[in-house]
Amino acid sequence: MNKKNCGILVSLILSLCTGCSAVQNDSGNKISESYVGEGWAKNSVNTVVFRKNALVTDHNSQYIAYYDPQGKVIVGKRNIHSQKWETKETSYSGHAQDAHNTISIMTDAEGYLHIAWNHHDTPLKYARSKAPGSLDFTERLPMTGQNEEKVSYPEFYRFPGGDLIFFYRDGSSGNGNLVLNRYDGKTKKWTRLHENLITGEGKRNAYIQACIDGKGTIHLSWVWRESPDVASNHDLSYACSRDGGKTWQKSTGEKYQLPMTIETAERIVSIPQKSELINQTSMAADAQGNPFIVSYWREPNSLIPQYHLIYKKGNIWEVDNMNFRTQAFSLSGGGTKTIPMARPQLAVSETGRVYLIFRDAERGSRISVAENSFPFTERWFIRDLSEENVGSWEPNIDTELWRTQKYISLFVQETRQVDGEGLSDEKATPVKVLDWKPNEK
Repeated sequence: MNKKNCGILVSLILSLCTGCSAVQNDSGNKISESYVGEGWAKNSVNTVVFRKNALVTDHNSQYIAYYDPQGKVIVGKRNIHSQKWETKETSYSGHAQDAHNTISIMTDAEGYLHIAWNHHDTPLKYARSKAPGSLDFTERLPMTGQNEEKVSYPEFYRFPGGDLIFFYRDGSSGNGNLVLNRYDGKTKKWTRLHENLITGEGKRNAYIQACIDGKGTIHLSWVWRESPDVASNHDLSYACSRDGGKTWQKSTGEKYQLPMTIETAERIVSIPQKSELINQTSMAADAQGNPFIVSYWREPNSLIPQYHLIYKKGNIWEVDNMNFRTQAFSLSGGGTKTIPMARPQLAVSETGRVYLIFRDAERGSRISVAENSFPFTERWFIRDLSEENVGSWEPNIDTELWRTQKYISLFVQETRQVDGEGLSDEKATPVKVLDWKPNEK
């Protein structure tokens, strides 16, 4: 990084302003928080991990989206040199009482902001900004107009060149198929790549996590669920695409016949049902394009769910049981759960340093990070990035700011999730952005 960019990052971290605070963590790094606005807090709809994304940076502009206390969709923007946010209430609103009905955003190569909101087995709600860099949006738009009546879990991902892909589930929990669309920035049109990339065959569905590496390879992993009961999650599978999502292959290079099924999928970790295996976590890739997957589950000889890092070493998929938790719990039933630990986010630096960002009741439900370097022969080093109890918060990282500047920027809001789509009495809490530049030695 040149001196100018270093100066930008230093000024971003060190700048102090109204609504912004800075703290020193135990490694000597500076961490800053900026205030954005007040957000819906009766459940975790603003802070679930499968928002792709809650924050996104394009050149010098960072964007944010969230539900306000009335369930209105709010979008915001700041210059990354500043801590001051500009926010705007859109004409959109969502059924925020259901924590599945998240908002996801992403920018394309031209600087248009794309947004999808309020989905849980419901018709597609999608729009984009009227101009590059604008917070004014179009009316609702179709993508392809097909298989858009029963949408759940919309996720945007951006290729290095600026085109986008969009995953979503068509169908219901335990009975759904994975749809994949691609957006061409030149034509400003979406095309359908696959209406049934991974099929549940009417019996089950796949819960995915994905990433796109620096070479443009799409990495995709998933657990299978046999019913709406989260306890029926099992096994971890993998696929990748090196041609923009058209064709798919296993980690061995063997091509998939599509759609992928439970019989044909590459099973990289065998995990039985009723193992407290969570769904929808995160993936990342290193500078060489090697994928890393993070999840949590309980080993057969233990009652304690632990975070696990999965990666390929040679021809073998390795599993690193991080093994630092001591609290047992059981994961079962339908709806959004009250869970003492967050589904984690993952970031991998150019040096191979892995950062796992999480929240755990064992650490006072603070924002925490576990660090280690490949090949993970040392113990994981754990630190807290804040002293605040963030309740049911799960991490959501600005993937584009990490990709371009290796800078961690997190959507932060204290929320409280009552088990099974229940609602807390919390009316509103501050929406903030936490910025942290890891100091790699």
